[in-house]
Amino acid sequence: MTAHPKQTRHAGAATAFAGLHHADEPLLLPNAWDCASARALAGQGFRAVATTSLGVAAAAGLPDGEAATREETLRLAFALGSEPFLVSVDAEGGFSEDPDEVAEFARELYAVGVVGINLEDGLGPAGRHAAKIAAVKEAAPGLFVNARTDTHWLGDGDAADTSARLDAYQQAGADGLFVPGLTDLRQIATLVRRVHAPFNVLYSPDGPSVPHLAEAGARRISLGSLLYRRALGAALEAAAEIRAGRTPTGPTPSYEEVARQVAPQAVAPQIFPQVVPSGVEGG
Repeated sequence: MTAHPKQTRHAGAATAFAGLHHADEPLLLPNAWDCASARALAGQGFRAVATTSLGVAAAAGLPDGEAATREETLRLAFALGSEPFLVSVDAEGGFSEDPDEVAEFARELYAVGVVGINLEDGLGPAGRHAAKIAAVKEAAPGLFVNARTDTHWLGDGDAADTSARLDAYQQAGADGLFVPGLTDLRQIATLVRRVHAPFNVLYSPDGPSVPHLAEAGARRISLGSLLYRRALGAALEAAAEIRAGRTPTGPTPSYEEVARQVAPQAVAPQIFPQVVPSGVEGG
């Protein structure tokens, strides 16, 4: 049976995403929280964009990390899945403790064009998380599963526990391994030598630089919720400047530029003949 052209393109995209983890330079993966931020980041030359569970949850007024944003996450994935850039989704723990339900969610993601999923263990039982990973790989073999352990994010960073969890997730079929909160370059290098799958770290402004993380062997460097939090901080700073009678500084995309990110065909050039000045925005 001949593969459908769409399926062939999707398989090619999934292969390309996996390949980015084995390139000369590590994959620097920015995390978006909506369509506009994802498309804007892709417009800056990022071949792949991930989502941030905190940004998606905060935008919906829901808690992060409590399996409350399954539908919001799927809705964003559906909107981004057909974009020309590669999309990976932060799915918390898969929005269920049932491996079959997590696998079904992953299958839905892959069906709409998503090429990667990030699954976190939340320091729950390693066996349960490994079962989720195995179920996802069976349901959507082409989906890149980035298995995250929270030993350094939520726990005390116990080295033996971290290694044991990474071993279990790798054996379950994980394509990548993620230890957010780990910033010690020697520990990163040690774990990189131990595992076979590409090693992912979370960038921190207070931690090692991207070049130093690359030298330690990191193959994927995620930005997590940093960009969303920076955007929120910039908004608060601008509001405070305006309230104080000053003009806010920094880059300000025009109304038209943002509108085009969301619906390129819906914004007629004659409606916005001039770039909106900084500090004066549309609704």
